This record gives sequence, C-alpha cells and structure tokens, in this order.
Amino acid sequence: MSCRHEPGQKPPGNNDIGVLLLNMGGPDSLEAVRPFLFNLFSDRKIIKLGPSFLQRPIAWIIARKRAPKSASNYAKIGGKSPLLEITTGQAKALEARLNEGSSSESYVCEPAMRYWYPRTPDQLKAMKREGIKRVIGLSMYPHYSLATGGSSIEEFRQEAVRLELDHRVIDSYPDHPLYVRALESAVREGMKKIRDKDNFVLVYSAHSLPRSMVEQGDPYVDHLKRTISSLEGLTGIKGRLCYQSRSGPVEWLEPATDEMLLDLASQGIREILCLPISFVSDHIETLFEIDILYGDMMREKGVSLVRAPSLNYSPLFIQALYELVLSSWTGQS
Repeated sequence: MSCRHEPGQKPPGNNDIGVLLLNMGGPDSLEAVRPFLFNLFSDRKIIKLGPSFLQRPIAWIIARKRAPKSASNYAKIGGKSPLLEITTGQAKALEARLNEGSSSESYVCEPAMRYWYPRTPDQLKAMKREGIKRVIGLSMYPHYSLATGGSSIEEFRQEAVRLELDHRVIDSYPDHPLYVRALESAVREGMKKIRDKDNFVLVYSAHSLPRSMVEQGDPYVDHLKRTISSLEGLTGIKGRLCYQSRSGPVEWLEPATDEMLLDLASQGIREILCLPISFVSDHIETLFEIDILYGDMMREKGVSLVRAPSLNYSPLFIQALYELVLSSWTGQS
C-alpha cells in the first residue's frame, strides 16, 4: 500500500481528496524489463497485434524478443527506470503545495502506473481503505492520446466506478500557461549550452504514435501544435517537430527524430537543441534514446546535441498541476 501519512499528521479521511498522477511506469529492475514489456504490448489501445485473441500471445513473443536489448539500454541508465522515483517526487511536491493554507479539504497525492507498479487499481483500493471517497486522475501526459493518457484514464475511471469513488479526470493541458512557461524555462536553460545562438536548430521531440490513430481523430498532434504555438510565442524561437520511440510493424508519425537529426547534420548544422516536448519526466526516452543513442550518433557527425532539461520537479510545472487540480474539483484557479 502506498497511501501514507507522516507521524503527527491526521490520517486521510472523508474530507480528503486523493490525487493519482497517472503515468506509464517503467521497470524497477533489469529482471522486470520483460514483464513490463509484456504488459505494455498487451494493451490494444497502444497497438493492435493481430486479432484480439492473439494480442497477449504476440505480446509475449515481442517482449521475449525485445527484453535483452531493452535491458541493455536500461543498464546504461542505472539498471531501472527513474520514472517511479520522479513521479513520486512530483506527487509529494504537489501534495505539499495543495495542503498549504487552511482549506477544509486536504489532499493525498500518489503515483499510479499503467504497466508497472504501483498499479492504478491498487492505488485506488489503498485510498478507499484509508477512507478517501473523492479522487482525481491527473494525467502526466499533457497531450491527450488514446494510446497514452487515454489508456491510463480509462483504467482509472473503470476502477473508480467499481469502487464507488466520486472522481474527476484531468486528461490534458497542452497550453496551460504555467506548463508552457515551464517549457520556456527548460528551453532557456538548454540555450545556456549553445555556443552559437545565431546558428542552431531547435528540435521538439515527441513520443511517436501510429499514423492511423491520428487519421481516425486522435488529438495528439493537434495538442502538440498548441503547445508549440504557445511556447514559441514566449521564446520567439521557431522549432521543428519530430517523433521518437517507434515500435511495432505499423506506420508511425513522421519525421522520425533520428532521421531529422541526420538530415540537419547533412545540411551543415553543428548545434542542435532538443526539447523532449511530450515528456514531463526523465526516463528511458530522454536518458538513453536522446542523451546516449542520438547524442553518440550526432557526435560521429561532428554535431553538438544539447537536450533541454526535463520538467521533473520544476516549480512552474508543479504550480501548473496545482492549478489544474484545484480547478478540476472546486472551480478555483
């Protein structure tokens, strides 16, 4: 059980609101990589692997095949995903901010993962055992997609209904002013490492998505563009959107990040600033894919690839989450 209170504090009760920070999750050891991948590829909302009755058998085969390489990648960033540690820290920072002042409500904030532990159903059950009757599912995906936040939100809603918990959902916030300001701050921080500020390219790298989902109306790309438009209004810097982390035998959104980086290198660009725009926490896609895989690839081409820092515990980002939570239940802002 993850719900907890410190000595001297009152335990959660009927006046409390539980907030679950909904995220993908990641393996907490190298041994967990294969079962994590199986959980991931078993979800037909992410990718459909043949007819539904074959989804899990095919997921098992894919997980078995991919696990050694994925484990090798995780070994390069410390032997596990940092996502739980960071999401827990974000939850505790948000909880502290929400519980400032003398409001009649108090808040209990916890991480809740879709494909690894602590799982969302378990966290909701723990909150109910503590006497919490009102819960908020806060998506840690600022840009809504059925394949990311949508899958986590559906699981949250189904379990909240089953447990008879009064619930709200925050499903996206692509142009929330404080979220965008947090991204601006990240860009400014990354700019400090750019030597020639008149001759660099800003690249926005987002997690990819099967193209068919967007063609069927998924708002993900539109949400990304809303964020970029708001961000560029603050920075005055025009960037280029691309997509990383393709997996599976389907057509994915383009251009791919690695292909765009190589294309920029071929054009003579020698400095690139990369903002991981769809990620709010460091994990395998930032620490390995961008920093190591793409970083080494660009060094071989004589290009400096600078990654803007992830939001992680950014005070502006935590304040954005604070405003979203307040407005979701009370209508305050």
